Amino acid sequence: MRLLFKFLITIFIISLYSCSDSIKSKDFTVNDINIIPKPAELTLNKGSFSINENTKIIAHDSLKNIANILTDKLKSSSNIELDFSENLENNFIEFVVKEGLENEAYELSVTNKKVTVTANSLGGFLYGVQSILQLLPAEIYGTDTKGDLILPAVEIKDKPRFRYRGLMLDLSRHFFPKEYILKTIDRLAMHKMNVLHLHLVDDQGWRMEIKKYPKLTEIAAWRVDQEDKHWNARDKNDPNVKGTYGGFLTQKELKEIVAYASEKNIEVIPEIEMPAHVTSVMAAYPHLSCFGKPVAVPSGGVWPITDIYCAGKETTFEFLEDVLTEVMEVFPSKYIHIGGDEATKTNWEKCPDCQRRMKKEGLKDVHELQSYFVKRMEKFINSKGKRLIGWDEILEGGLAPEATVMSWRGVKGGEEAAEQGHDVIMTPGSYCYFDHYQGPQNDEPIAQGGYLPLSKVYQFDPIVEGMSEKEAKHILGGQANLWAEYIPTTSHSEYMIFPRLAALSEALWSSKKLRNWNDFSKRIKTQFNRYDELGINYAKSAYLVTSDMDIDLENKSIKMTLQNEFPKSDIRYVLDEDKLNEKATSYNNPIEISKTTLVKASLFENDKPIGKIFMDTIKFHKGVAKVVNYVIPCNDRYTGSGPSTLVNTLRGTKNFHDGQWQAWLNDNMEVVIDLDQPTEIHKVTVGALENQGPGIYYPIKIEVFVSDDGKKFNSVGNLERPYAKNAGSELKDFIVKFDKQQTKYIKVIATNLKRTPAGSGVFLFIDEILVE
Repeated sequence: MRLLFKFLITIFIISLYSCSDSIKSKDFTVNDINIIPKPAELTLNKGSFSINENTKIIAHDSLKNIANILTDKLKSSSNIELDFSENLENNFIEFVVKEGLENEAYELSVTNKKVTVTANSLGGFLYGVQSILQLLPAEIYGTDTKGDLILPAVEIKDKPRFRYRGLMLDLSRHFFPKEYILKTIDRLAMHKMNVLHLHLVDDQGWRMEIKKYPKLTEIAAWRVDQEDKHWNARDKNDPNVKGTYGGFLTQKELKEIVAYASEKNIEVIPEIEMPAHVTSVMAAYPHLSCFGKPVAVPSGGVWPITDIYCAGKETTFEFLEDVLTEVMEVFPSKYIHIGGDEATKTNWEKCPDCQRRMKKEGLKDVHELQSYFVKRMEKFINSKGKRLIGWDEILEGGLAPEATVMSWRGVKGGEEAAEQGHDVIMTPGSYCYFDHYQGPQNDEPIAQGGYLPLSKVYQFDPIVEGMSEKEAKHILGGQANLWAEYIPTTSHSEYMIFPRLAALSEALWSSKKLRNWNDFSKRIKTQFNRYDELGINYAKSAYLVTSDMDIDLENKSIKMTLQNEFPKSDIRYVLDEDKLNEKATSYNNPIEISKTTLVKASLFENDKPIGKIFMDTIKFHKGVAKVVNYVIPCNDRYTGSGPSTLVNTLRGTKNFHDGQWQAWLNDNMEVVIDLDQPTEIHKVTVGALENQGPGIYYPIKIEVFVSDDGKKFNSVGNLERPYAKNAGSELKDFIVKFDKQQTKYIKVIATNLKRTPAGSGVFLFIDEILVE
């Protein structure tokens, strides 16, 4: 009996070791490796390393803070506390300094016995830790990891392609607090980004405490609250009315931000705008403008920007040097960004002080005066051991000797600066402006305009084709810019940044030959899981199904194509009342539609719809493909798809450049639809768009008339809708019902508001007139 007991114990112990070994020797596949950005070199070996309560950390005292980033994450997510130790044979994670490795480069080795992170810089070690975390289950980013913490056996050698990898946060248009900025720093580090550019000054608010000039935070940091109106439809403020919306960061808070960022290998670059985008400054210190005219901090869009610093007064430069002195005491960054963009110089042309300056300095025009302004500020900045960055407008009139150009109006400015031997940071709007829409406008919160989906960000390359090797060396990297005119909350800010930051991080980190959209599309789905664990309000726009349609007016039929951003997507659809479930039809070919039909579609994963459901009703009404006569022609800029636009069944989106809208500027819409023969009707629907920022307003009245001969018309119904404030972009169908009528002709008049409350002209946008 005793021998049997010993035998059973032995078998039990062997089985325990066997189970333990099976965990540690778990094999992974390439599909399990989902690191973003993609490492330069990665070899997947057999086996794995299991992190447990017995795992130890080996690190020199100087590296313990970095090691604690990993240990803190393990403790908060898995309640595993790893202690420091030394001279172990297995089950440890070590941090090793290796001379000769490039800045920010790292090597990561995972075997069955140990994990080794090798680097020669803070950034390198940090990025090695980030890769370890991304090799673990996504739950590691949360607070309740239930599974085993197992790392695949890999050998990674990694380094960034570009040394400047940044994100700009606009704190002026809408103010964000310190806590959100600190969170953003963590997320930048997660994506191996190394620059946070803070846009601290603009027309709509000053966001940094300057002790020598207290009015900057007493007056310039606050504006009248008009958040209920569209950004570009807000009223001009009275300088005597105290602002209540805004805020600022104290120097103490900014120093905390800078210190925290430094621990994450992130340089914080301050931007203090000049000579333009400073109406807020003029509200506090009007003597710094050319004519000293009292102004208020604007609550919304300003164009043209004429209230700018006077380039002729010495007091202007004294003020700016005082401000920058305090800025440089807070920000140890080697760069100071001075903006330099969008200055309307009409006041300089009339200002006696500016004209006197131009004559004294031998400047031929106001562009050279701006160049003088920038060069003078650069000289001061250089004297403090710093370097100047400006938007590409600083090229106008001649570039300051050591300035770095941030190219935003495409890449031309960057190319020109690189040719001249200047360093360049590429940030073209077409790839890097995260305030642009990232999905169909109908399904997205209001944004600045433009269209920048995840897949397009991934295509970004700061090196322009045709650049010489010498010019390419001046391209430091790239940066995403998140202008905040339409971003009032931190949640909305997250939505605009993520997941596009992941695509940009790979575009700036990984070598061009490694980048592959199909591969990234697979890995980004794991990144979404990490975002979920972190509680990030990321956009799921890449999942959204979108459609394109070709119409055959002669045969009254439509072919609808469906797609989304992910390759080989499992898109399924149903028609009319059918349920969108696992039995839905797989989309392989265009859907042919020849009668009124409701189409519902979605991306599917594991036989379940994910993301927002696509829904569109194609309505074949009695006016389809009929002749439309325009009593008042539409505007030449917005003619839709031609004379049949209003009766082609195709509806416009919130993107008023989508080719489905016709518009009338300051005129009413007045059209007559010829139904060919007497037809019974009882309802007319007019589809309209409102987006008050660019001057698009709903009609204030719609009236429907009928006629048998096309000459004498009788009114059968109307509706009136008075003007109302609208901060968003919106689509609306205006329905006019009436008793059943037999008619051959229908006249529809939509009355234009004609003048905005601010006195500007008004566009009336119409996409379809449905006759029932």
